[in-house]
Amino acid sequence: MSFPSAARHPAARVLLLTGPSGSGKSSLAARTGLPVLRLDDFYKEGTDPTLPQLPDGGGADWDSPLSWDADAALAAVAALCHEGRAAVPVYDIGASARTGSADVTLDGAALFVAEGIFAAEVIDRCRAAGLLADALCLRGRPTTTFRRRLLRDVRESRKPVPYLIRRGLRLLRTERSVVARQTALGAHPCARPEALARIAAARTAGPGGAAPGADGPSEERGSPVRAAGRK
Repeated sequence: MSFPSAARHPAARVLLLTGPSGSGKSSLAARTGLPVLRLDDFYKEGTDPTLPQLPDGGGADWDSPLSWDADAALAAVAALCHEGRAAVPVYDIGASARTGSADVTLDGAALFVAEGIFAAEVIDRCRAAGLLADALCLRGRPTTTFRRRLLRDVRESRKPVPYLIRRGLRLLRTERSVVARQTALGAHPCARPEALARIAAARTAGPGGAAPGADGPSEERGSPVRAAGRK
């Protein structure tokens, strides 16, 4: 896709925040006090014929990047960087459907966070367009992530409990490969304290600069593997 005013220097830059489902992306983004773009709102709807399917016939594979509209998410990132405002969908994960739309505005901020399980999928395109401040992948103990994710999903009634347990165990087994893939795509793997430090560095750099790692892929790279998501 082409970016609006691609040759013009952006007024703001994006910090892409990814990590396994339940790793604490949303709470960390909120803690920064920066404007936040929720990339999970760009999931495809449950009726979309292009949704990837689980190999066992268990329905849509919401943990595949193909279940996510990367082009629409990227357009919203570009609009925020160049115009400071973007109209975005509001997505109901329990219903697997978009329920409306909302405006995200930066109110003059030179940096914002775009967080979601598939954020790493657009790192290269954001960097090529000069929009990227940094890209981080939150990582921790898989057992902690499993517990946090299950409690959240049950509390929010995202899916039936048996489904959530089956999916949670599958993601527990694949969490390290998820981090490896996101790292291979260019996200810097780190725990919360380092993530906060890098976000602070990106804020200091401003729209004309970049935090460490924003101009190229992370030093810690692994082999691309099948992605797992947050849905």
